[in-house]
Amino acid sequence: MDKLSIRDLNLTGKRVFIRADFNVPLENNKVADDTRIRATLPTLRLAIERRGRLVVASHLGRPKGKPDPKYSLAPVAARLKELLGRPVVFSSDCVGQEALSRSQALKNGDLLLLENLRFHPEEEKNDEQFSRQLASLCDNVFVNDAFGAAHRAHASVVGITKFVAQAAAGLLMEQELSYLGKALTVPERPFLAILGGAKVSDKIGVIENLMKIANAMLIGGAMAYTFFRAKKFTTGKSLVEEDKIDLALTLLGEARERRFRIVLPVDHVLARSPDDTATQIAGVEATPADWMGLDIGPKTIASFRSEIAAAKTIVWNGPLGMFEKPAFASGTLAIARAVAEATAAGATSIVGGGDSVAAVEQVGVAKKISHISTGGGASLEFLAGQKLPGVEALTSREV
Repeated sequence: MDKLSIRDLNLTGKRVFIRADFNVPLENNKVADDTRIRATLPTLRLAIERRGRLVVASHLGRPKGKPDPKYSLAPVAARLKELLGRPVVFSSDCVGQEALSRSQALKNGDLLLLENLRFHPEEEKNDEQFSRQLASLCDNVFVNDAFGAAHRAHASVVGITKFVAQAAAGLLMEQELSYLGKALTVPERPFLAILGGAKVSDKIGVIENLMKIANAMLIGGAMAYTFFRAKKFTTGKSLVEEDKIDLALTLLGEARERRFRIVLPVDHVLARSPDDTATQIAGVEATPADWMGLDIGPKTIASFRSEIAAAKTIVWNGPLGMFEKPAFASGTLAIARAVAEATAAGATSIVGGGDSVAAVEQVGVAKKISHISTGGGASLEFLAGQKLPGVEALTSREV
């Protein structure tokens, strides 16, 4: 990584502004899933060990630029205190006199968590004055550990870097860039991409970029049906992006020209609707008019498992069926197990996207995956070959 890391910083006695990604689900005023909080604990612990004075900030949800109690980070402060086993000071605003006073009162090793950044519209507008106010809470040192927000040119991600002397990556950010960067630049081969989810349009850039880099790509989920229509298959009531059929045809043509293998399902699980328990398994060439494809079938699972077993680098984003419905989760769960088995056999695996991550957790193999990405949109943009504003804004290492 050619950017400054928190490892490079002298933090002793300095207020350091740490941008975290604590955009976590809340239920009954408590954190329902603390995965993202846990992911940034190594960075926080390192800053505490180095006797820094931590000013931590995050967004949560979409409060539309004004205070909203249901998006308060107060429950996160409570959970952070439990996880760290030490006091967490909370400021009811992320700028202003209270935030400034509490930051100035910090002692070495103390941690202050600021209220939701998005309670101010200036955050998402990357407002210069707001960025300056955030920077006033630290002693010229900024650490970005929010990979999940790195694709956003917001004040706490990009704007603040103009008003500090050093802007460095946190340990989580460093890990994300290391795994994803290696996959895109020096992957061990064969390099296999697995893409699922509902829409081709969400993954166009990823498909186009990975065709230049990977050796093969497995495509499942509802997005496969747009490709089937491009191949003149009947798709019944399956979800198809009608306006992307020509694009799918173009992508298949490009793949042939590059001698790049796009592997589509050969059979699937059908139902009359997502809520129907009556299902059938059929080949993908002809879907009955009043049925819809909702999961990959057993022959496809076997084919995909074989591809995964032969791979040395695996990047997976998106479910291969309507994973949220137990009747149509089998394909995604089988792929989760296959990716874990390939990792155990020596492959490097990177899993991103909410449902893909949920799948590896559901089958109990999350710890067997090389790297689970915390950034949905950010990882997709990175895999599509786009530069992330939050990464570009960090201080470059001196050669």
